[in-house]
Amino acid sequence: MESQRNILLIGLLFVSFLMWQQWQTDKAPQPVAQQTVTQTNAATINGADVPEADSTGMPVDMPATKNLITVKTDQLDIKISPVGGDIVYAALVAHKVEIDKDDPFVILEQTNDHTYIAQSGLIGRDGIDSSAKGRAAFAAQNTSYTLADGQDTLSVPLTFTADNGVTYVKTFTFTRGQYDVGVDYNISNTSDTALQVQMYGQIKQSIKESESSMMMPTYRGAAFSTQDTRYEKYDFEDMADKNLGKVTLGGWAAMLQHYFVSAWIPPATDSNTIFSSVSAGGLANIGFRGALYDIAPGATQKISSQFYVGPKNQEALSAISETLNLVVDYGFLWWLAIPIHWLLMFYQSFVGNWGMAIILITLTVRGLLYPLTKAQYSSMAKMRNLQPKLAEMKERFGDDRQKMGQAMMELYKKEKVNPMGGCLPILLQMPIFIALYWVLLESYELRHAPFMLWIDDLSVQDPYYVLPLLMGVSMFLMQKMQPMAPTMDPMQVKMMQWMPVIFTVFFLWFPAGLVLYWLVGNLVAITQQKIIYAGLEKKGLK
Repeated sequence: MESQRNILLIGLLFVSFLMWQQWQTDKAPQPVAQQTVTQTNAATINGADVPEADSTGMPVDMPATKNLITVKTDQLDIKISPVGGDIVYAALVAHKVEIDKDDPFVILEQTNDHTYIAQSGLIGRDGIDSSAKGRAAFAAQNTSYTLADGQDTLSVPLTFTADNGVTYVKTFTFTRGQYDVGVDYNISNTSDTALQVQMYGQIKQSIKESESSMMMPTYRGAAFSTQDTRYEKYDFEDMADKNLGKVTLGGWAAMLQHYFVSAWIPPATDSNTIFSSVSAGGLANIGFRGALYDIAPGATQKISSQFYVGPKNQEALSAISETLNLVVDYGFLWWLAIPIHWLLMFYQSFVGNWGMAIILITLTVRGLLYPLTKAQYSSMAKMRNLQPKLAEMKERFGDDRQKMGQAMMELYKKEKVNPMGGCLPILLQMPIFIALYWVLLESYELRHAPFMLWIDDLSVQDPYYVLPLLMGVSMFLMQKMQPMAPTMDPMQVKMMQWMPVIFTVFFLWFPAGLVLYWLVGNLVAITQQKIIYAGLEKKGLK
């Protein structure tokens, strides 16, 4: 089989893969904000009185935007509402919105037209947060907290005293260098009756349409983990169709977007319920309801959980939960993508440049696949030597395809040639390429990562389209090294001639890191092709 056909095959396979991924992401329209949810309201999920929305669609427990408590660490800029003690704003200090601006990347925020916040509270028989009672109004010693130089942890305590005299202290604990926040309740039961409470945490977000495209099929929506299901996406449409109510030991609930994640992680040893809902106002909620605690008169009780808001850093996520790193979704080839990502990180650790790391991993992959590449070109060389005989058969049998096919199979058998020999290596290489594609797409480390010269961000397209044009030139050179076979259909010849142009246009919108990988791969392939053909020529096969 001719190399032009192989190039066409790998191109069609790759385009089909992208289209399939995009169909998976956008398989149905997203629910609109005015949609009415018919399932049980989140306020009564499995008996939990979780604060939710009123009949107008506006949540009754939406936190106040005044008198917010600000917390600044080396990684986070957080704002906490004293009403409920909810995190209503979270910006990542080390991650910028745009590479040439100093504004930090904002994940959580509440504006007039968009809500994305993290709520937590105590519910149950003696809970201080409910649809009926409203939210607890906490008091703080200060309105501003900052993690000082040399300080490893920062605690932000909020205090609420109920009508029965019981004191509730909600404490947020921040750690230097980390994006996870400890959220603890310390309850001192000074009453003469037993208390029964349970903690809940939920992430509330306005439903938004997917921001992905065929070039960047990224996911925005919810996900969760249970004992039985290590990782499962639960998009906004799924949430509108059916409320979650999964009881599990441990688990977590999260909202995902490209490169970043927010997640509630309850204690791994507690029995928790992962729940979700969509309010009539178009707000999607996913969260957990924790274990039920009985607190005797005079006793104290600490109830804990963790909240993560930051990049999809696999090492940091794994340290919190053994399955939370799965939010870095490599798809069905995760088992192949994980070692590729490890190798990419290894190369970057000593070259200090993500572009150079991509080049090194490309050289590594091409080197490992060299035996397959050699087998591919050797098979193509044998097939090319048979072209005169095949052209003679075509002239002899004309349009009689049955006789032509039989004669070709006899010739292949006689010459000991496998007509699929040039195709199978391409098919075996496809999983590796797709896995590497997802590694480059999902690795937050490439966001705003410079390479050299004009390439200052490998996660976006080349602003001057130099890399895609060079990639197109490399494809053209590869094609010139393989003259068209005389037996090829004229339409097929025209398609092959246009392939470099089609791919160049296709790659104009690809992230520069992916185009760099493909360009270097083509240059390596051209070099390998010359070496292999030189060896075959000595054997008289070319």
